[in-house]
Amino acid sequence: MDNIRLADEDIADLADFYKLFGDPTRLKILFFLDEKEEASVNTIADALCMSQSAISQQLKVLRQNRLVRFRKDGKMAIYRLNDEHIHKILSLGMEHYSEMV
Repeated sequence: MDNIRLADEDIADLADFYKLFGDPTRLKILFFLDEKEEASVNTIADALCMSQSAISQQLKVLRQNRLVRFRKDGKMAIYRLNDEHIHKILSLGMEHYSEMV
């Protein structure tokens, strides 16, 4: 960021965005969807050995903040990462983490 100055409000919004990645359950969901491309709540819950309710709560937060989106398949909601940016954030985070350990 070549001398770009962000307003305090923008910094606060960006901090809130990064906080979304600070919850282990949300991060597990994001990595799962990054690997599988798309999945239902049931599939995610089974894979992460968690309740559907817990997964649904976190998917709601991720959806409200536009990190994931869903489509309907009959009565079932199928979730996926919202766009390539989320994949890149996850990949860069893992790359950086791998270099640290």
